[in-house]
Amino acid sequence: MESQQNQAPKPLWSGRFDATPSGELELFGASLPFDRRLWREDIAGSVAHATMLGRQGVLDAADVDAIRTGLARIADEIEAGTFVFDPALDEDVHMAIERVLTERIGPAGGRLHTGRSRNDQTVTDGRLAAKGFAASLHDAALDLVAALAERAEGEAGVVMPGYTHLQPAQPVLLSHHLLAYAWMLLRDCRRFDAALDAADASPLGAAALAGTTYPLDRAMSAEAMGFSSVIPNSMDAVADRDFVCDLVYACSMCQMHLSRLCEELIVWSTAEFGFVEMDDAHSTGSSIMPQKKNPDFCELVRGKTGRVYGDLVSILTVLKGIPLTYDKDLQEDKEPMFDAFDTVLGSLHAVTGMVRTMRVKADRMAEAAREGFMAATDLADYLVGKGMPFREAHGVVGRVVADCVKAGVTLQDLTAEELRSWSPLFGDDAPDAVAIDAVVSRRTTFGGTSPEAVAEQLVLLKEAVAGEAR
Repeated sequence: MESQQNQAPKPLWSGRFDATPSGELELFGASLPFDRRLWREDIAGSVAHATMLGRQGVLDAADVDAIRTGLARIADEIEAGTFVFDPALDEDVHMAIERVLTERIGPAGGRLHTGRSRNDQTVTDGRLAAKGFAASLHDAALDLVAALAERAEGEAGVVMPGYTHLQPAQPVLLSHHLLAYAWMLLRDCRRFDAALDAADASPLGAAALAGTTYPLDRAMSAEAMGFSSVIPNSMDAVADRDFVCDLVYACSMCQMHLSRLCEELIVWSTAEFGFVEMDDAHSTGSSIMPQKKNPDFCELVRGKTGRVYGDLVSILTVLKGIPLTYDKDLQEDKEPMFDAFDTVLGSLHAVTGMVRTMRVKADRMAEAAREGFMAATDLADYLVGKGMPFREAHGVVGRVVADCVKAGVTLQDLTAEELRSWSPLFGDDAPDAVAIDAVVSRRTTFGGTSPEAVAEQLVLLKEAVAGEAR
């Protein structure tokens, strides 16, 4: 018979079992390879739990001191990279830390789990992580908002085409275009705030599902961990992962906005558009074509959007059929959350760098804004100002445009006399109506593209950014 020393350690839950899963099944069921990143949260929760047990008289002071000291040592070792996580011994981060703690401090380590289950322990770690992830994403998104505001302010007066259906529609200020994304991302900041709030309630003390017979002070441990409240229902506390869905949804929305911005930067950096040039640090070349400068990182952000959407579908699908309360399916809550967080945070940092370093080709943008017939609406509005119904004016200007296309000229090429061949209502000042700078400047309504309206937007955005800063 093998000596006790040579036998493989048994799982902490092995008392009821004559046999444990095979090595292959152990690996299949293990979460340690990915949930080890929750070690900080796990130790914080254990310290709070042990301290509360001591305060409630469930553990004596010597046990609490030993647990706290032992956990602090483990934390230092993990931070230093000297702690060994071994999937062959432990299926998850909780068991790894508790096993080593017990080996080092003896029976006191085994008493740490009093009044606690891995069910409430696991979701406590997840909620703490979600709070930290949401805060980091909020700050990164806010940094991008600030970068967009800086570029909008720095590129004041640059005119470019505005598009619908990717067809030239009306001229706008580049600043106005950039601020559109800034406002989108500011809403993403608020979605991350909402995700943080959704995670900010402690499940610890719910135990397996029904609470516990020990006199726990759940409010005390919640406060020690930085939670603002305690989940009132023990079954709800261990059974749901809606806070993960909230966070990954916020990630999906943010990544979608980043993808749209990157799509435009990709298009704008083509030779055909030539509106921007990405910095060398945010571009790559070709292995065969020496002339190439590819916006690869924009493309990666765009491509990774599908990955984040997949994370959202994954967690929603995991949850959809699980009966109350805890089921092993819930182990699958972590990887979608981790992946969405890592992907979006990396994307935010990449896009912020692109926005701050890209070169705007203002002359080419202005040239493009003067091509085509983007002042057509203003020419119709001119006729409306002379008393013509808008629908009639729309038809007149449509014929003007059609004839210009045939003749190969623009609206800006037409004289007042030529315009009167389509309508006698065109006066000598009619050409002024289609001057591109004037077209932009006339859009003075709140939220419009005139320099004054954009300046007003910038003030409001800066105030909003200041209000969001932590």
